[in-house]
Amino acid sequence: MTINTKNLFYIFITSHLIIWTLIPALTNNNLPLDTIEALAWGSNLDWGFNKHPPMSAFLVEIFYKIFGAQDWAYYLLSQICVIISFFVVFKFAEDFFDNKVLCLLSVLLLEGIYFYNYTTPEFNVNVCLMPFWTLTVLYLWKGFKDNKIIDWLLVGLFSGFGFLSKYLFIYLGLAMDIFLIYMIYKRKLDFKCMLSLIPFLIVLLPHLIWLTENNYITISYGLHRTGTGDQNFLDHIIHPLIFLGKQIGILIPFFLMIIFLNNKLKSKFNFKDNKLLFLLAINIVPISLVFLTSMIMGVKIRTMWMTSFYLFFGVLVIYIFQLQINLNKLKSFTAVFLILFIFSPFAYAYISITETDKRTDYEGKKFAEEAQKIWDEKYDTEIIMVNGDEWVAGNLSYHLKSRPKWNGPVKCCSLFDGRNGIDINLGK
Repeated sequence: MTINTKNLFYIFITSHLIIWTLIPALTNNNLPLDTIEALAWGSNLDWGFNKHPPMSAFLVEIFYKIFGAQDWAYYLLSQICVIISFFVVFKFAEDFFDNKVLCLLSVLLLEGIYFYNYTTPEFNVNVCLMPFWTLTVLYLWKGFKDNKIIDWLLVGLFSGFGFLSKYLFIYLGLAMDIFLIYMIYKRKLDFKCMLSLIPFLIVLLPHLIWLTENNYITISYGLHRTGTGDQNFLDHIIHPLIFLGKQIGILIPFFLMIIFLNNKLKSKFNFKDNKLLFLLAINIVPISLVFLTSMIMGVKIRTMWMTSFYLFFGVLVIYIFQLQINLNKLKSFTAVFLILFIFSPFAYAYISITETDKRTDYEGKKFAEEAQKIWDEKYDTEIIMVNGDEWVAGNLSYHLKSRPKWNGPVKCCSLFDGRNGIDINLGK
């Protein structure tokens, strides 16, 4: 039987996009917290914000300019990030496998990791990072393979965008540096790769200036989220073990899918194989560095922070076990894949509908309408600014027709016309 893998791949990513755009749009009353947060930042763009660098805000604001306050548009934005990542992984895999079915499997396996389905409706910095992570890896491989200047420049460009998405990109950056230094040492690469620093620094410079002008507030926030400063001896043992346990748990469906391809998997490592070394560098090294960070610093690593780290895991596992994979067992694999593919959106919809105390049940639009009514009774000017935390004030900024700028996190929420000093305190 001849399998048109490219057609199957396009059917897969199209189905994924449609399902994971429509399901949350139909079952949620309000956008999730992180998406509203990004929209709050997007209303008053800068080169950084109190919690994160600016890329997520840039992207949602582009979508707001196009679609306005349409919830489905931001679920679509998330899925565009996901399918771009899937597409890049597929193109990357084509350089590693002669059999296109293996390329397809490398992507389909990702449906066994809930980072790439169940959590994706919430557009946030983790989802935002995904396409830039994959594009950086793709052009890093091309740069290593062909040593073309354009590829190294693109590595720098997408690396810069990655850092502007989330600082955790540094772990991929360190893994890249380790690989490149090793290959230069082995004389398999020259210093042309250093050209990547030019676009990287150009892209990152405005944010670096912003950081110095704002007392490195985003870095302080990130350190606070890990619990830095409150460690005792046991934290250096417990936190990395918890991290490791969670990662194993996340990957269980992924490895079950592998087993259904062949239950007698055997591997043979050849560390002279540059393809294998590259795959280990971009998959195992970043995760190992995170584990070491937790162990050395005794800090908590939040599960969702690892979203981008497993995007090439399918390529790695398929590459290691490719000689033992039995393509005659595709029917069993397909059955398991379809169960996961269908179960995830149904589970999401069920929880979304039946649980009524979630952020996505917040009546943000109704709250904005009431606030607008109060304002219109008192004043004949537009609301141009909103004070308050990103959730309450962010919902107002998003739902109000005037699209007022979010003016920062304060304890109370207020609307005002800065031109005339008009202010209404809405409480919290």
